[in-house]
Amino acid sequence: MSNSRKVPYYYDTQSGQSVWDPPEELTQEQLHALPGAKQYLLGEGGKPAQVRASHLLVKHSGSRRPSSWKEPKITRSKEEAIEILQGYAAEISGSTEKFKELASVHSDCSSHANNGDLGWFGPGQMQKPFQEATYALEVGQISDIVSTDSGVHLILRTG
Repeated sequence: MSNSRKVPYYYDTQSGQSVWDPPEELTQEQLHALPGAKQYLLGEGGKPAQVRASHLLVKHSGSRRPSSWKEPKITRSKEEAIEILQGYAAEISGSTEKFKELASVHSDCSSHANNGDLGWFGPGQMQKPFQEATYALEVGQISDIVSTDSGVHLILRTG
């Protein structure tokens, strides 16, 4: 467990390298069998203690901060934001690569610079509707439109 980030990291004893993302060759069962997994990977009821997600955010005039890296003043309505996001969802059509591509260009969040990646987070670190939607997804699954005080989102669960 990283003391600075408060998230698990993975150390390869053969190469001497540590990484934040779990090794791709490990299954969920193998990850949960690693030392410390019960303490750091699993929370209440066997659910993950933390999840990782990317999102594509479209803000509207009712967002808590109606501005972004690409628009100093956002005036669109929530309905217009939802229509825009529906168009992106249709274009994404389940493709995680297309999701990342569109998030990098169109998301109103500064996470656009990382293809929408928000990193790892646990309960209470995100707005409740966002958290609930993310925990309900399987890894690799994309949510329907989720509305929060920040705007409307598509969420891709990545870990």
